[in-house]
Amino acid sequence: MITYVKGAITHKNPTYIVVEAGGIGYHINISLYTYALVEKLESVKILTHLHIKEDSHTLYGFAEASERSLFAQLISVSGIGPSTAQLMLSAMNPGEMRAAIIGEDVNTLKKIKGVGPKTAKRIILDLKDKLLKDAGDDLPSLLPQDNTLRDEALSALIALGFNRIKAQKALNKVLKEQQGVNSVEELIKLGLKEMS
Repeated sequence: MITYVKGAITHKNPTYIVVEAGGIGYHINISLYTYALVEKLESVKILTHLHIKEDSHTLYGFAEASERSLFAQLISVSGIGPSTAQLMLSAMNPGEMRAAIIGEDVNTLKKIKGVGPKTAKRIILDLKDKLLKDAGDDLPSLLPQDNTLRDEALSALIALGFNRIKAQKALNKVLKEQQGVNSVEELIKLGLKEMS
């Protein structure tokens, strides 16, 4: 098992990076979440998961241990392969994904390409208890009370022409750092301030 690859990034795009380590270039598939974290880096220590099939050995990379752990849990669900798990972690960051599963938010999960209502329910059924156990003290921040607020603010920012990923990052940061934001208008204003 290759646990991580450390070296210079010789190529990067939103779906994969090439990391040169020991004279070998490793093609590592990544999520948009990881891409946002490594985008400006020249070199990296990227955590990996090696997926072996009869006809291929594929490396999946993660900037954070929490994302890798969630990826491993997602692919343990029947019907979720590594490509779908990578897509899921590109559609939402690990915190949002955990909140959606713990909050049994089928609608949010089924919006992801490749995840239908049945698969969304299976993910919740298989992973909710495991994620609740892992969350421990972080549980209050994972509960979905912010989801509706954030979703409405995100829709508004996208309608205003802002990039979805940038807007999502800004709103997540605001919700994490500022407790007690309880109106969509306030969240949009703070999100705009964060992006300016």
